Formats: sequence, structure tokens, C-alpha cells
Amino acid sequence: MSQKVRVRFAPSPTGPLHIGGGRTALFNYLFAKKHGGDFLLRIEDTDQNRYVEGAEAYIIEALNWLNIPYDEGPRKEANCGPYRQSERKELYRQYADALIESGNAYYAFDTAEELDAHRKDHEAKGKTFIYNWHNRLKLKNSLVFSEEETQQKIANGEEYVIRFKTPEDETLHLNDIIRGEMQVETNILDDKVLFKSDGMPTYHLANIVDDHLMKITHVIRGEEWLPSLALHVLLYRAFGWNAPQFAHLPLILKPTGNGKLSKRDGDKMGFPVFPLEWKTAEGDLFSGYREDGYLPEAVVNMLAFLGWNPGTEQEIFSLEELISAFELERVHKAGAKFDPEKTKWFQHQYLQTVDDVKLAGEFGEFLEAKKVSTALNLTKIVSLLKERATFVTDLWEQGSFFFEAPKTYDTKATEKAFKAETPEFLQIVVSILNTSEDFSAGNLSEKVKGWITSENIGFGKVMMPLRLALVGEMKGPDVFDILSILGKKESISRIEKAIDFMG
Repeated sequence: MSQKVRVRFAPSPTGPLHIGGGRTALFNYLFAKKHGGDFLLRIEDTDQNRYVEGAEAYIIEALNWLNIPYDEGPRKEANCGPYRQSERKELYRQYADALIESGNAYYAFDTAEELDAHRKDHEAKGKTFIYNWHNRLKLKNSLVFSEEETQQKIANGEEYVIRFKTPEDETLHLNDIIRGEMQVETNILDDKVLFKSDGMPTYHLANIVDDHLMKITHVIRGEEWLPSLALHVLLYRAFGWNAPQFAHLPLILKPTGNGKLSKRDGDKMGFPVFPLEWKTAEGDLFSGYREDGYLPEAVVNMLAFLGWNPGTEQEIFSLEELISAFELERVHKAGAKFDPEKTKWFQHQYLQTVDDVKLAGEFGEFLEAKKVSTALNLTKIVSLLKERATFVTDLWEQGSFFFEAPKTYDTKATEKAFKAETPEFLQIVVSILNTSEDFSAGNLSEKVKGWITSENIGFGKVMMPLRLALVGEMKGPDVFDILSILGKKESISRIEKAIDFMG
């Protein structure tokens, strides 16, 4: 690619960033970095009615949390700024006027009420009203009025929009990196509004002008924009500009596979659909992957596999590996079914790779929030528990007994493990612990197992009640690791309580 690759992620600040948007941003980022290019963020806020306070800040924070920061955009101004469309609105008028000058657009004065009446009239006849070549000469626009009449209406302050004049009787040959060749007949297209009566451009005009001025080489966006592709290609042609290459990503489907994944699905089915938590103005709270304890690397790995695969068996990819392996040609056309369980699988895999000291720090913060104070070796505890953990919270569920002595003992297990001779065996274990200067797991294991073997006692007769005494149920890591971490005083205290319980 001789020209420097430049891509953009262009969300509207109408709410939080859905993971579908996160996936679009990720694929743009991966493509840009693979080709040594730039990844831009542009905020498309031309629809001021739908603007939501805090949405832009949320989008930026989400991209940073996912470790896919943009190179240019709001707060990172460069030569192609500003990067909010509301700050560029003076620009668009001249381009709308240029299309009128070249005969590729026209003024339309039809009121909303008149257009609504046309729609209803068509519906009554079983037809669909489309404003285009077949009726535009019967409607109220500058193709019908003389130049003087048109200028007079504008001077009188009559409201108008500027519409694109779609060419007639033409077959457009469109190309998409993911979907290949497509054909569209121009006669089925409507004359889209490019400029509104409030002085703001529509998405279509602003999008094309900005992509051109920002030197965008590849437009990678969601499938929902596929119906706009013909118009966008025609607009590039009308301006006499080279169009970028297009790639339309597949939809992300509900876990059931039928229909597009929505923000409500997650709360109904118990998984987040946003990178970060989002609170609406009305007070509704939507969960986020960050707050639910997911690692950003796990979320990125999961997003990458929504509609793309590397063509190998490998599933775990670092961001660097994703950049290296990513190709738009390997993105599927078909919708990608979202699988919350697979996301947890990724999270489990990534948690195993987190350094024990770092994980111990996070677990320590969790304990602090629970008001659990401890002098125990959290790094050692984490190293013993993390193999079965998916989230930091799982470390508590699996290892709360380290911090709280058992108040009760599992009934089924006590029936099996607590026998008449058990107090005597446990008393001997207490003696061994008492006389052990070296309280390492290895040394304790050697001494206790040595005694069991020498006395020819069944291991289960000692080890099961010992675990119950320390934990309260039949779970947890190796018993001697537990003893070593709890220390001599606490271990003996728990065993003696169990002896009393049996007494």
C-alpha cells in the first residue's frame, strides 16, 4: 500500500460504547497498526437531539481501557482536526453548495406534513413513497422551480433541505473487502437529504467530507451501513474524489443466534454488553466488563474472534499477535454469535498469566473493600487458588477459609470423616505441629505423612478430618499448604476446635 493507511472509528455520542462498537474500533486499530498506519477517533455529533452528556468521555475511557488508544482525535489534535463534527459545521455548507453548483444536488422545499401526506397516500394504494427520479419533478424543489423562484423562496426564509440527485438508469459496481463485488441499480435509491433546514449536515454528507479531508484510506464499519454504500460511492464520484476502500463487518448476534445483540440482552441474560459500567440520566445501571472483573486483554481477545479467525487452532492472542495475524479478508460475512461462556473462558486463561504479586495486590484491595484484615501471605494464597479462578472474586469464594475459621462443618463430610478415633489422631497432629520449628508445607507433609505411614493408619482417616478442621468442608488446595499459610497458632486453634466439636 503506497499511500499511508489511515482509518477512523466514528461513533455518535448517544450513549455508552456497545461491544459491537468496541469490535469495530478494535478491527480498525488492528488494521492500522498492522500496516503502520494511523487510527483516528471522530465524534459524529451532528444529531444534537440525541447527544448524551458523558458519552464522549466514556468512549475515550473505554478505548484506553481496552488498550487500543487512538492516534488522532479529541484531546489529541493533529492536522486534520477538529475531530468533533459539531465543531466542523462551518465546513459542510460549502460542500453542499458545491454539489448544487455541479448539478449533483438540489434544494427541496417540501414540508414534513406534505411528505407525510404523500407517504400515507402511497400506503393507501399499497405502494412505498420514495423521493427520487420517478417523482422529483412533481414535487417542490429547485429542479421544478426557476432559479429566480428558488432564490426568492430562500430569501423569504422558507425552510428547505438539500437533497442528492441520484443518477438514473445506472448499475453501480461496488466492491467490499469482506463481501466482494456487489451491484446496485441506482433507480431503487432515494434522493437522500444531505443538508438539513437547521444548518447541520446529515450523516451522509458530513461522513464523506470528513473522511476525504482526514485522508481516510479504508472505511471499516458495521454491516448496518451497507445500504448507504451506494450513496457514499456516488457522493465521492460527484465530488471528483477517490473513494476509500470499504469493509463492512458482520453483525454481532444474541447468544441464541436470532437477532442483533442489544444492550438489554446482557442484563436479561446476565452478562455485560459494554466495556465499562454506564449509568443513565434516569438512574438505570448497565454493567461493564471492567467492573465485573474482566481483564482488558481477555475482552480484546474475545472481541477479535467475533467474526474473524486466524485460520489456525490458536485462540489466545496478545494484542501484538492479533496485529500481526489480522487480515480483513479473514473476517466472515455471516453474523457472529456472542457467547458469554467463551468470554469467561478467555478471562480464565488470562487470569492464569497474571503475575501472582500483581494478582495478590488486586485481591488485597478486594479484601480491604470487604473489611477483611489479614497478615497472611496473599501472594502464596493466590498462587494456590488461581488455577480454579476466573475472577479475583473467585479467590474469595475458594479461599475465604484462610481469613475466617470455620464456624460449622459440612454435615455429609463430618458423617464420613469424624469417627471415634478421630480426636486422638488429630491430637497427635497437634503435637507434631507444636514441635515443628520448620513450618513449611514440605516439612509438615513429611512429618505427618511419616507418622501415618509408620502407624499403618489409612491416610483418609487423618487427612479428611484435618481438612474439615481447617476449612469446614472438603475443598481447597493441599492441606499442608493451608497449614503452612495459616501458621502454627491458627492451625492448632482450628484443629482443637474441631476436637471440641466432636467431644
